Amino acid sequence: MTAFEPTPPPGAPPAAYDAVVLAGGAARRLGGVDKPAVRVGGRALLDRVLGACADARATVVVAGPRPTARPVRWAREDPPGGGPLAALDAGLRHTTADVVVVLSADLPFLHEDTVRTLLAALSGAPDTAGALLTDADGRDQPLVAAYRAPALRRELAAVTREHGALTGLPLRRLTGALDLTRVPDPVASFDCDTWDDIATARARIREHGHVLDEWISAAKDELGIDLDVDIKVLLDLARDAAHGVARPAAPLTTFLVGYAAGRAQGGPEAVAEASRKAAALARRWADEAAAAKADAAPDATPDTRPDAG
Repeated sequence: MTAFEPTPPPGAPPAAYDAVVLAGGAARRLGGVDKPAVRVGGRALLDRVLGACADARATVVVAGPRPTARPVRWAREDPPGGGPLAALDAGLRHTTADVVVVLSADLPFLHEDTVRTLLAALSGAPDTAGALLTDADGRDQPLVAAYRAPALRRELAAVTREHGALTGLPLRRLTGALDLTRVPDPVASFDCDTWDDIATARARIREHGHVLDEWISAAKDELGIDLDVDIKVLLDLARDAAHGVARPAAPLTTFLVGYAAGRAQGGPEAVAEASRKAAALARRWADEAAAAKADAAPDATPDTRPDAG
């Protein structure tokens, strides 16, 4: 077994892969609720996981169909509720890529960079069958992993021959026979098994360092848009509009920038260009206001000293 320190190049395109998301568990410690539909930061846990594997060629969700933020293919183990090994087998049957990212649907802090790190770890260890995360206690998390699909299919067939069926079998029957690379990540591996876990996740995403990114992601899901923009540019624009014009000008101006970019049928570049124009306008307003104040200032008090010339 090997360990891997994740060092994926920022923005590097991921290797081609399919994704299988297991979302059909009984959630007994949550009282049997539909756990993938539980919201953290205003987004369903399933949608948060689907966002992390948006680069997948195909995404298969093993569960009963329900609305999702992006299109997926649905699959079901037979019989339903047959456990993670049976669910993985059912999802894998709908994939064709040589690499499959396997995820559970209860990972609130999973990010696309995590998936890219796993893919990089697998690529960097060509003799291994997969790369998985380990949690804060060093425990393997086989449902946050990238696997070589031929190795999974081979071992699933072997387990089926040994036991006659996969129903009710734990994942360790599969992963125990595979040579795997470990990637430590106590945050991305955090899963929500209890209501205390849900409360912890909801509190963390409202911390100062996370809240804006979380809010933007939730808003994009809710509005059905997939547009990456420079948040700093928009915040700077809002500041300039508030200071140079009036405080209510900040939200109105950012709305108008988005509307203008949409009318231009543009992407992030159109948002940046509209922001540049609006910011320049706000600065001109501020300059004019400053000049007007200077013009309205009373003349300096005359010097009345006896020796004043």
